[in-house]
Amino acid sequence: MHTAAPLTMSAAGSGAEAAAGASSRMRHARISPLAAFRTFWPLVSVNRATVLVSAALLVVSAGCDAGAIGIVGVLTDDVLAPGRLSAFWGPAALWLGLAAAGAVASAAGGCLAGWTSEHFLLGLRDRVFRHLQQVPPDALDRFGTGDLVSRLTGDIETVESLVASAPVELITSAVGAVVFAAAALWTSWQLALITLAAAPLIWFGARWFGTLMRSATRAERDSNGRLAGLLEESLANMPLVQAYGRQQAESSKVHREGRSWMRAGLRQIRLSSVYGPMGELVETLSVLAVIGAGAWQISEHHLSVGGLLSFAAFLGYLHPKLQELGELVVSASSATAACERLIEVLRTGTVQETAPRPDVPPLTEPVRGAVTFEDVGFSYPGSGGPVLNRVRLDITPGLLVAVTGPSGTGKSTLGKLLLRFHEPSRGRILLDGRDIAGLPVDEVRRHITLLPQDSMLFDGTVHENITYGRPDATEEEVLAAAVAADAHGFVGMLPDGYDSPVGKRGNNLSGGQRRRIALARAMLRTAPVLILDEPTAGLDDDSTARIMAPLRRLTAGRTTFLITHDLRLTAQADLVLHLSDGTAVITAPGRSSTTGTRPGHEAA
Repeated sequence: MHTAAPLTMSAAGSGAEAAAGASSRMRHARISPLAAFRTFWPLVSVNRATVLVSAALLVVSAGCDAGAIGIVGVLTDDVLAPGRLSAFWGPAALWLGLAAAGAVASAAGGCLAGWTSEHFLLGLRDRVFRHLQQVPPDALDRFGTGDLVSRLTGDIETVESLVASAPVELITSAVGAVVFAAAALWTSWQLALITLAAAPLIWFGARWFGTLMRSATRAERDSNGRLAGLLEESLANMPLVQAYGRQQAESSKVHREGRSWMRAGLRQIRLSSVYGPMGELVETLSVLAVIGAGAWQISEHHLSVGGLLSFAAFLGYLHPKLQELGELVVSASSATAACERLIEVLRTGTVQETAPRPDVPPLTEPVRGAVTFEDVGFSYPGSGGPVLNRVRLDITPGLLVAVTGPSGTGKSTLGKLLLRFHEPSRGRILLDGRDIAGLPVDEVRRHITLLPQDSMLFDGTVHENITYGRPDATEEEVLAAAVAADAHGFVGMLPDGYDSPVGKRGNNLSGGQRRRIALARAMLRTAPVLILDEPTAGLDDDSTARIMAPLRRLTAGRTTFLITHDLRLTAQADLVLHLSDGTAVITAPGRSSTTGTRPGHEAA
């Protein structure tokens, strides 16, 4: 199957480095169509036999067409001109047989070519999406959701036209051109030379238009991605747009980007509109030259009327094949822009999986949840300085650590490093004494539960959202988690209970209800380490009061990093970790001393 094909990209270093690469707009690397083809060909090569068979069948169809055209000359000279009906049946039967064989070959070849194309689309989309799932969230934010959707849909379909469809079209068009050219030469080499004189004009014209089309298509795809991102952002924030009366401003932004997309599209249309008629003009000149030369050959008895008709028919098939070859050059140049956009995504680095290290034994069950930061430092590219600097922590299992500090001091970065969304610039992080950089990413994350500030829900049922982290959970475990999260009461009042849809992003529920569903999901996962990112942000006092008890139940017995500005939550912590200017200070709740208390140290 296509999924077994290797398709590798040289990653731009770590996830943080990749984010910088995304911001630098690497899509304008301007790779050649051949290089783009080689990049994505592995996803097609696994179905190489199907590609070859489909091309062979389409070539057979072209051969049958050539044979049928030759019979036209025979019928003209041996049947129509002398009026011999008896000579009709043999050529007619042969023509019918060739037509039937050609139809079967064309249908079968087209089906196989379509099968290959659809499998390529599926394989490439799966490949790009799997890669995106490994990219740090910060790097994905630099693209924009709408732009990524555009790349996963329109760009992938465009790449398919270059990598999956183009080889079959190239083979069939090239072989067809050779077959019809050979037949034309056999009929009249003088007329054939006149016809083939137009081939270089078609080829060089296609190369020139291809260069122009590539630039136009790149501008169109980039503008399409920006427009998709703008629409996605504006629609997602529509309540704010309406509340602040900014409809006209948003409409103007969409209109401006829409005009940019329109102008790029019109440039493509102008180029396509000119290329087609120019090819037809060259073809018309060639046909007129052939007719004139053919009339002279008939007058000199060097060619029969049937021979001229056959030659004209061969010419009628040859010119479209030459046009198709020229269009392949134009479309290949056009598709390269989409290839560059996908390559940019695939070169956005992921957190690199490291080979198992002998000095880092695997985590043994049950994981206790001891977390240690040893001189950990981290800097975002272009930040101008470290976000975290030589942070030293030694947290014993089961402690609740409140992480506080001004915005931008690295509170969320601590959680990202622990989840291996990024790798430390220096130092190391230990989980139960194991360096997490030497463990598989999935193994590390299996023992850590994240409760993000935004209660992220999927467009499914309440039950599906609660079991998202543990799809194999029993009904009893789901019910127990919902009760512990104080969600069972309101879920029971929904029209279909746990089978009720929550809507897009949980829009069918209130903010507090979404938060309690997210709490139930976190409780069901039962991981020993918990990261809570502003769990009460955006909630009113009543909603906050409703989730305080569930939060206490959730953190009980787990090593918890509680990122918060809420003093009510900070007061319940065992330790308070205050971040400021890249350094960290641990104190006990309610104490102002900067002296570290067991089991943590003051960071240097």
